[in-house]
Amino acid sequence: MARGECNCGAVQFEIDADLAEVFVCHCSICRRSTGSNGIAVVVVPNDRLRWIQGEDHIVVWSKPNADWQTWFCKVCGSPVPGRNDPARMFVPAGSLTQGGDALRVAHHIWVGSKAVWDEIGDAGKQHAEQFRG
Repeated sequence: MARGECNCGAVQFEIDADLAEVFVCHCSICRRSTGSNGIAVVVVPNDRLRWIQGEDHIVVWSKPNADWQTWFCKVCGSPVPGRNDPARMFVPAGSLTQGGDALRVAHHIWVGSKAVWDEIGDAGKQHAEQFRG
């Protein structure tokens, strides 16, 4: 069992799954959304994530003319789990407070559009575009 929350604790969730793989997306949308080199997420089936509190504090922003959304806490602005795929939740790895001890970066996606200053230094497999493994 894993648990997580936003920075202010208004949004809290738990995941009933063993977590191991982290996917880091380096696309320009994720870079602008986070203000960093991208976003590190854990992907879990929808039915494995349960909101403990604060689901009503979640705001969704949809990118116009694109099939992409970002989910965040309306109180503190922290990224929170969201659904850019009908069957899976994308959980920001940095939001996990328990149960993430075995996590390792397994895949870097959209490396073909990463920032020029971004240097990947771990053993995760690099994919020029999306990976649906």
